[in-house]
Amino acid sequence: MKATEQPAARTLGELRASGYAPRPIHDELRENLIARIADGTPLFQGVLGYEDTVIPQVERAVLAGHSMNLLGLRGQAKTRMARGLVDLLDEWIPVVPGSVLNEDPLAPVLSSTKQAIAAQGDAMPIGWLHRSERYVEKLATPDVSVADLIGDVDPIKAANLKLDYSDERVIAYGLIPRSHRCIFVINELPDLQPRIQVALFNILQERDIQIRGFRMRLDLDLQFVFTANPEDYTSRGAIITPLKDRIQSQILTHYPTSLETAGAITAQEAQVRPEQRVRVAIDTLVADLLERVAFAARDSEYIDENSGVSARLTITAYEHLVAGAELRILRSGEPSTVTRVMDLLSILPAVTGKVELVYEGEREGPEQVALHLIGKAIRGRFPETFPDPELVRRKKMTDVYAPIVAHFATEGLDLLRSDSDEVYTEKLASVPGLADLVNRYVPGLERQALVTMMEFVLHGLAEHNLIGKSVVDGEVSFSDLMSGLFSEGKEDEDGFR
Repeated sequence: MKATEQPAARTLGELRASGYAPRPIHDELRENLIARIADGTPLFQGVLGYEDTVIPQVERAVLAGHSMNLLGLRGQAKTRMARGLVDLLDEWIPVVPGSVLNEDPLAPVLSSTKQAIAAQGDAMPIGWLHRSERYVEKLATPDVSVADLIGDVDPIKAANLKLDYSDERVIAYGLIPRSHRCIFVINELPDLQPRIQVALFNILQERDIQIRGFRMRLDLDLQFVFTANPEDYTSRGAIITPLKDRIQSQILTHYPTSLETAGAITAQEAQVRPEQRVRVAIDTLVADLLERVAFAARDSEYIDENSGVSARLTITAYEHLVAGAELRILRSGEPSTVTRVMDLLSILPAVTGKVELVYEGEREGPEQVALHLIGKAIRGRFPETFPDPELVRRKKMTDVYAPIVAHFATEGLDLLRSDSDEVYTEKLASVPGLADLVNRYVPGLERQALVTMMEFVLHGLAEHNLIGKSVVDGEVSFSDLMSGLFSEGKEDEDGFR
């Protein structure tokens, strides 16, 4: 949002005359939140799936004036929410020009500033600070020191100004004092060494700091926000208990609970160029399968559940999906295309780079795990549209798949990633009964969606072991079941070949 012009006051006297009165940052956040609720404006823009869970907890913490710890696995919008709190601040606040602590002219905290105000009186010039400059973020790493966060004595400054070490002006303040009247965020709090976490005790509770023998009572005014992964996520560290006790609200985040929400997040966050949107249409079925890959990964025994499966997986995978389809038409010379089920093979780099495998997964290999997840997504989605092959196999339903299965007993079908839309359609149309099956259970589809659904049927039958399927160098071949078993190895109950 574009900033409005600064308020008119330029001196301390003009500021007093304007009726301005200092107010703590917690009051700013609270009163501006109340105003937002009154006019129906959401607290965060672009944070989806938390409307009834996380966001009300954040709102209660703001109304209570609490520091907060956003606790959750990676890719759960913790940092985005912390940054979004800036919008609850007043747009402009007055500051003492040159003050390292963003001091309020009517509520200074340093004795040197108080002396300067006393000397200049109402003629003292003032400045204005925009809310966009009132957000300070620090990534916790093991090398962060007390000097970085709190401050230290600066001997060079003392020598240049010829000051005694008992003078507060020799102090070089750290990030936290410099964030006075700001939102201060520490990301990945458990990564801070315990002795550094101890240094936060007094700031959070008593608001005093100790620097090299100085014990100063600074009336610091900050909104603390911390983010952290669950303590059992890593052996790197943990939040020490006394610090947890001083953080007033711990708010648990989570992954999307529905495919619809997950899909909305992916579509919102994916960086797809305008020309790509013109060239590549995303089939809704393929987009649904993409989201199911992430859901399957979060439930997979091959992936470390404590590390989580970030929403960035599907966002990056979506971008790979579009790029894979675009590459096909760039090489074929076609003007546009629609994503196919086999285009999900393009997302392997996004999946293999964003999951932490357990021992069993390492044995299978990252790419095989990714293929397994795609297969699991297809296997779960198939019975939602077509008769469950397991019921057909047990003769509890009429075998509507018999013509298709019979065809692959004698014929094979190779789908190449480079196939033009015309060739792709012709190949699928050559399978007897395939189009009739789709029209029977999903009537009224447009031509491209119909062809994509036809391909989906073949993948679904293969995942339910009615026909064979092999993937070689990113190309898919369908055949009879025995050929598939001999070429790829027997598939276990979880879909590995």
